[in-house]
Amino acid sequence: MKKVIHKANTRGHANHGWLDSHHSFSFASYHNPERMSFGMLRVLNDDWVEGGAGFGTHPHDNMEIVSIPLSGALEHKDSTGNTEVIYTNDVQIMSAGSGLMHSEFNHSKSEKVNFLQIWVFPKERNITPRYEQKTFEPGERLNKIQTVVSPEKDGEPIWINQDAFFSLGKFDAGKSFTYDIRKEGNGVYVFLLKGDVQVEDERLQKRDAIGITEASEISMQAQSDTEILFIEVPMSSR
Repeated sequence: MKKVIHKANTRGHANHGWLDSHHSFSFASYHNPERMSFGMLRVLNDDWVEGGAGFGTHPHDNMEIVSIPLSGALEHKDSTGNTEVIYTNDVQIMSAGSGLMHSEFNHSKSEKVNFLQIWVFPKERNITPRYEQKTFEPGERLNKIQTVVSPEKDGEPIWINQDAFFSLGKFDAGKSFTYDIRKEGNGVYVFLLKGDVQVEDERLQKRDAIGITEASEISMQAQSDTEILFIEVPMSSR
């Protein structure tokens, strides 16, 4: 088992007034050669956007972009004709593929929205751009792991163009559990949304993360009421 620890206070930070963002990996003006990616996971931004503000229309291509609202609501528009709003317990994915334009704005004019913006390198390049979103019942992740993104097109999770799995878990204090790697050769990036958790022999607190490779399962114990995002990705392109 190999591990890399990313404490919350070591993330890149940019405050543009309308946007307050923490970067787990190099992004925009934050450049750290030691934190360019975790395998196929390229970006994990923890974004707070002021009411009425957002990201104007801009291009993307050949990237799988996942958005997960943690509070508030996010409005999405893209050049393929999608106009949608995503809320807490929703997960959105956009396969940029051969290229598209999109914008993301806070749906509220007064309340902040906090969401995770996550980019994963695609398995196949230049696919037809696509969009999907889905609401996931939060009760289905209480003291267990709920998969919300997977490479399986016909399953309950939304589909991603990569051998990657995103899962959420909400665990009571004292609860012990394991994360089982779904695909041989993958690693998992464990990002702590809330609480305090022991991951193997490492203690994580809110917004800390640990990337684990060369393991088949990871043992954990919640030290307080805890919410976790698991991002399992290939560690190299195939």
